[in-house]
Amino acid sequence: MWLNNVLETIGNTPLIKLNKITKDLPCTVLAKVEYFNPGNSIKDRMALKMLEVAEQEGKIKPGGTIIEGTSGNTGMGLALAACVKGYKCIFTTTDKQSKEKADILKAVGAEVIVCPTNVEPEDPRSYYSVSKRLATEVPNSWYVNQYDNLANRLAHYEQTGPEIWEQTEGKVTHLVVATGTGGTIVGTGKYLKEKNPNIKVWAIDSYGSLLKKYFETGELDPKEVYPYISEGFGEDFVPANYDMSVIDEFTKVTDKDGAVMARRIAKEEGLFCGYSAGSVLQGMLQLKDQLKKDDVVVLIFHDHGSRYVGKVYNDEWMLERGFLDVKTFKDLVAGRGKQRLINLGKENTVAEAIELMRKYDIENIPVMDGETSIGAISANGLFNKILSNPDIKTQTVGSVMEKAYPEVAFETPVERLSSFITKENGAVLSRDESGSFHIVTKYDIIQSLTK
Repeated sequence: MWLNNVLETIGNTPLIKLNKITKDLPCTVLAKVEYFNPGNSIKDRMALKMLEVAEQEGKIKPGGTIIEGTSGNTGMGLALAACVKGYKCIFTTTDKQSKEKADILKAVGAEVIVCPTNVEPEDPRSYYSVSKRLATEVPNSWYVNQYDNLANRLAHYEQTGPEIWEQTEGKVTHLVVATGTGGTIVGTGKYLKEKNPNIKVWAIDSYGSLLKKYFETGELDPKEVYPYISEGFGEDFVPANYDMSVIDEFTKVTDKDGAVMARRIAKEEGLFCGYSAGSVLQGMLQLKDQLKKDDVVVLIFHDHGSRYVGKVYNDEWMLERGFLDVKTFKDLVAGRGKQRLINLGKENTVAEAIELMRKYDIENIPVMDGETSIGAISANGLFNKILSNPDIKTQTVGSVMEKAYPEVAFETPVERLSSFITKENGAVLSRDESGSFHIVTKYDIIQSLTK
């Protein structure tokens, strides 16, 4: 039996048990993995629902243009619907969103306008304001406004909630959602609480968002708002989709903790999810003391990791932000214990170099002139030279030495050291706080990364 179009594949996503990261918890933890939707995110559900309601209400006509401010995933859902239904799309997004998201939207035919993140929502440059303005300027257009469009939460009340209830056979006790527009958590939570009022609904917020404080105090505190890196959740205002009575508790997760956990989910659970999935699981773990035996916790994993290959899943990006707890040159040296640097002078013979390599089981020896590194002798380099001239053993090191090994800072992360290692160069040098030289070879680096 075939499907009539791609929109018929939306929904009925799997509920998958987490086994490794949550192994020490007394309860069952299940992930509602929404990247199985055709647009690889949960936003496909509400995008289609909002468009269908708009069509029913006559807000968009055939051949019209869909306009929305989106972090990327809602845009993807709308773009897929537009492809099938024959609409055009113009989306505004922020410059903090991953480039992959914008590129994917363009790939399915949307026009994408990137706006600054660090401005107030009412600022004419914000992606909210730009999308609203375009809706007044573009003929036959419809401004989606996912934040205040209540068809957003209706989609989850009609679909996501019932799916979770049926998939857990009514045993679900906790729902955990990283919340932005409020549609997923309110729609899903409302349905589940109608089935069982004892179900707890936990909201995951980001530092830099005002939602948690608003939930706790009813105060819209601008001091809570500042730029943050986490994507897809948190807000600097309260969208109309929120019904805070559905939510039992908020907790905030740092940018670092969410990113690190997303990588753990991929490596340990085999689920290649987006940034917010890491934040959801991290947030649940922050509240784990409230969980009991026989609890069944459902986490919403919103989207796919392919949206974040240039960020969360990029080592350089993570290193630049201090998100990876990495070893350094200093750590490698400390792990070996106190060892003097084996080195040669340019007046030493090649035979002496070979003897040192044999005695200490090493392949790379720096050549020093006092406190200065002037060259290097390597087993690989000597091998090639001895094959062509067996009498080279009597020559001086200075006459056959290779280029000096690169010198790096003592606190250089291991991951960056690898960029200095080449086919011709098998080691790097660094000075410690006292000025003494130390060496790290490619084998030291390989060993550290595979522990």
